[in-house]
Amino acid sequence: MSLSNLCDPFLQDSDTASVGPEVLCSLHSVELKLFCLEDKQPVCYVCRDSIKHIGHNIRPMDETACDHKEELKIKLQPLQEKLKMFEEAKVAYDQTSKHIKTQAQNTEKQIKEEFERLHRFLRMEEAARIFALREEEEQKSLKMKEKIGKMRKKISFLSDSIRAIEKEMGADDITFLQSYKSTVERAQCTLQDPERVSGALINVAKHLGNLKFRVWEKMQKIIQYTPVTLDPNTAHPHLFLSEDLTGVRCVDERQPLPDNPERFEKYTSVLGSEGFNSGTHCWDVEVGDNEDWVLGVMAESGQRKGEHYSQSRLWYVKYTDVRCIACAPPQPYTLLTVKQKLQRIKVQLDWDRGELSFSDPDNNTHLHTFKHTFTERVFPYFATVPQLRILSMKASATVEKLKG
Repeated sequence: MSLSNLCDPFLQDSDTASVGPEVLCSLHSVELKLFCLEDKQPVCYVCRDSIKHIGHNIRPMDETACDHKEELKIKLQPLQEKLKMFEEAKVAYDQTSKHIKTQAQNTEKQIKEEFERLHRFLRMEEAARIFALREEEEQKSLKMKEKIGKMRKKISFLSDSIRAIEKEMGADDITFLQSYKSTVERAQCTLQDPERVSGALINVAKHLGNLKFRVWEKMQKIIQYTPVTLDPNTAHPHLFLSEDLTGVRCVDERQPLPDNPERFEKYTSVLGSEGFNSGTHCWDVEVGDNEDWVLGVMAESGQRKGEHYSQSRLWYVKYTDVRCIACAPPQPYTLLTVKQKLQRIKVQLDWDRGELSFSDPDNNTHLHTFKHTFTERVFPYFATVPQLRILSMKASATVEKLKG
């Protein structure tokens, strides 16, 4: 039975009297107009005066019914509140379900677009390499064709010479001896011996050697690596993330997003998608002309709803109103000295040593370092009104040679 079905019978106006058929006492055949509070059952006037109900609290039925309805009204309130809570939860679940489908569709679309770029690159690379192979084939075939043509001429010349000499040798003696001198000269071949052609074959190794690696190495020119990407499931509804999840800006219109536990609710904040619980990690953020931003790290257990800047699980540098501060609640903030306009901020986390540093890479200036013994996973933290962008790093392919 649902909560709504359970509540419906009691939602009538308590001031309206119930009108029903006359019900008689099964013992005395007298109309039931009274109610025994001890036995919690309707009784008639004869029952009231019987030994069974001596000393019992007997009240008029309509009065008792009214009191009991008021009592049930009070008891219904928690059920009605629970019903409202469940209905609101269902609306949230419906919204989440719809958002899951939208996320899947958009993500699938982006995956296909990214792979199409890779496929296009591979198709172009394949075509270029086949073209290079065909070009080499054509050049070397042409060269061999020229050599074969020259060789045919030499073969024809030698064949003609041999036939002529053999003909002279078949003549009568006087004729043979009369032309002997010229025949001997003709028999002396001045043609150089044919040479074996070096480099005539297709350089197969050039085309196939480490082919996949060389294509991958070249592919890195079109591939960008960003050390931190943003988690859209944590983004405040007024934040808009770029498709590659590296840029974020605040928008006027609140986006219809599920109010999931991971999402920030009060401040326009968003977390990085990957948390760190060991090692050293670094990321650069382009703030540009942005004069209202917060950068730092937040512990995994950090509060996402309501006030979180006063909690003890957030370490950050904040720039606003031409003032830059560093803060790690509940400690008081530290005012930082900034001599030049900040365009980029480098954030470096050494989880094992318990250090979180901020610097200006353009001017090679250190801003602040927090020292804290981290005990749980921390996530890169970003809050902004104008745009922020996490900068990509140059990807490179390296080969480690095995030592003998």
